[in-house]
Amino acid sequence: MTVDRTVAIAGLGITELGKVYGRSARSLAAEAVRLAVADAGLRLGDVDGLLVSNGLAGKVGVELAGALGLGQLGLLADINAFGATAGVMVAQAAQAVAAGAATTVACVFADAPLAPKRSAGEAWGGAGRKPRTLTGLAGWQLASGGVNPNILYALAARRHMQRYGTTSEQLAAIAVAQRAWAAGNPLAAMREPLTVADHQASRPIAEPLRLLDCCLVSNGGVAVVVTSAERARALRHPPVHVHGYAQAHEPRRMHAGSPWGLVTPAARSGPAAMRMAGIGVGDVDICELYDCYTYTVLVTLEDYGFCEKGDGGAFVGDGRLAPDGKLACNTGGGQLSSYYMWGMTPLSEAVIQARGAGGARQAPRNDIVLVSGNGGILEHHSTLVLSPHPRTSSGGLG
Repeated sequence: MTVDRTVAIAGLGITELGKVYGRSARSLAAEAVRLAVADAGLRLGDVDGLLVSNGLAGKVGVELAGALGLGQLGLLADINAFGATAGVMVAQAAQAVAAGAATTVACVFADAPLAPKRSAGEAWGGAGRKPRTLTGLAGWQLASGGVNPNILYALAARRHMQRYGTTSEQLAAIAVAQRAWAAGNPLAAMREPLTVADHQASRPIAEPLRLLDCCLVSNGGVAVVVTSAERARALRHPPVHVHGYAQAHEPRRMHAGSPWGLVTPAARSGPAAMRMAGIGVGDVDICELYDCYTYTVLVTLEDYGFCEKGDGGAFVGDGRLAPDGKLACNTGGGQLSSYYMWGMTPLSEAVIQARGAGGARQAPRNDIVLVSGNGGILEHHSTLVLSPHPRTSSGGLG
């Protein structure tokens, strides 16, 4: 007898998002898990695995298991690959379920960096951050002005512009397309129309990045429940099958001969996940990509193979990613326009789209959904291939 070891996402929980004050990250994480378990039609007592991801501003930790009253866990871990963690958690949960180490695994991220009368910049370590010692490579970087992600991602974007002729207007096309998708997302913080002119008029943050090239900052929590595909079929929602996953990591090297900023670990993670799923980029209907900055979307599309290296600007610049374009991408508005829950932003929207539950923003086809996670300064990457369809007896996606 052949044992079905395929896995699926059966539950999704999303708390209130945005300016949610007076709650700890752990409290938000607990709520997200409860919502995800209820969404699956399960009870907390059914959960025998818990994987936790912390933001930069709030500790969730494995203590969350106690806060939820979970017992008899066969899997418990606090995982950190920064923005790539959501994909890493789902992959670890899938492996545990397939191996029989757990049957029902909750994966959760929560953070609470925002507070009243505190700017987003302060929330992410601007004014008020404790002084750091200027020693070693990190000290050299700080002394050279690389004091926050805005500056370092700007360096990557500028390098791409100088090498390949990419323009700020092409980055603007990404922000404009995602805002158009966000208009149909009731969870999105920013839903008003956006134009390229609006983008170009937004204040500079770190050349060449402008305000509208940068993601939001949000408080909240998101969780998913991973279980066997067989079990998921008997639960509340149609299963979202996990057909492929991979991760790749490469410490930042910024010397003159390094490809840093031009080629990212996505170039290994994306193709590996697609090989596992038995698909190619031509099979992808929806991309839910990590978009901490517009440039992250562009370089990920290149590294995944949707276009040649250096052609990303032209690829996105013609409205291809917009609701009426050729590639449905970041259909909820992404981190630029909806909410910033690290890798749970693209993952949560992927689950919604794979379920066909996107409402006004539902993509016309959802057979294959590709999900990315990006962590650090283009140093960590995870990829998932999701589908509403199980594998056929021949190994394809039916």
